[in-house]
Formats: sequence, C-alpha cells, structure tokens
Amino acid sequence: MTKSTLTYRTLFTLTIFFLFFFNFANGQIKKGEFINISIGFGISASYDEDDIIGTGFYAQGEYVYGLTTWFSARPYAGLLLTSADNNKITDNQPAYKVTTNAFLAGIKGRLIAPIPWVAPFFEIGVGASAGSFETFTPLTDIQKKGVVMHLPISIGLALGPKNNIEIEFTYYYHDSLQQFGGASAFGITFPIND
Repeated sequence: MTKSTLTYRTLFTLTIFFLFFFNFANGQIKKGEFINISIGFGISASYDEDDIIGTGFYAQGEYVYGLTTWFSARPYAGLLLTSADNNKITDNQPAYKVTTNAFLAGIKGRLIAPIPWVAPFFEIGVGASAGSFETFTPLTDIQKKGVVMHLPISIGLALGPKNNIEIEFTYYYHDSLQQFGGASAFGITFPIND
C-alpha cells in the first residue's frame, strides 16, 4: 500500500465520519437548505518546492444542507481555469508550468463555529476533476486529460449577522498529478425557502 493510497483512505474515512456521525450537535447559524456561490482568484501549483504556478479564474456553486447549526453537507460543482505565468521564462530553461483547466464536483462537510458576525469554518471532502492538467517542473512531467480524484480542503470566515458572506481559501489536491489547485474566493449564501 502506497503512502498516497493510505492518505486518501484516511481522508475518506474522516470525511465519512464527519458526514454521518457529527450531525447531532450545533455550527450553521441556521439549519435548512441554501445555495452558496463563490468566485475568486484561481491558482495551480506543483507539490515540488519550485516557484512555478499557474493563475486564473475560479467559480463554484454549492447546495448547502445545514444539518445542525455547526455542521453542513455541501455537494458542489465548480470551475478552475489557470494558465502558466509566462513572464518567468528565461532563454536558458524549459517552459516550466503548472496548469489546471477543469470542472470540479464532489461533496464536502463543513464544521463552523456558531459565532455571530465572524464564524470560522473548516471543510473537507472528496470529489473528481474533469479536464486537462499539466505539471511540468524540473522534477515532474505529467500531462493528463480526463477525470481524476481530488481532495477539497477549505478554511475561511462566514461574515455578517446571518453569516451569509464568506471569505475562503480553498484547495483541491490532485495527488496523481503531483499538483493542487485552489483559490482565494468571496462567496454569498442564499436561502432556498425563506
């Protein structure tokens, strides 16, 4: 069993644990059903310690099912489009780049501190990315088109009296590609039935 397989199994087990066993207490400011829309600055980078990144656009929509005031399940669909930063290329080196152009879908669980006005949160889940990916660094050369598994992890703050405005840092780890995609995003949440 490889280290990455063990990591995926551990994260998957923790996600299932949070989704099914922690729904008996209190973190969304309200229980119920909501839609969350986020948009932001996208980035992709390799697992290598090189300063090679791609930048671009990020957007995501989530169906939020608030099981308690402190926990919610969040199926999501999104888009991450990044391109290489061509300004760093010199004449004596290859055109290293890390890019992601993909549709993202999956499910996350969110733990949130039930604090009015400023509520910190943490999300973890499992999902898939469909699109084209390239990780070309001094240590890695991977190009792939298709569907790959990712692990979404986010941290952020839910702001306002109803905690319906969000600032978040979200990351999608693509272990098979030796890269991660992510974003600094701004989001807003709307109740479905109010």
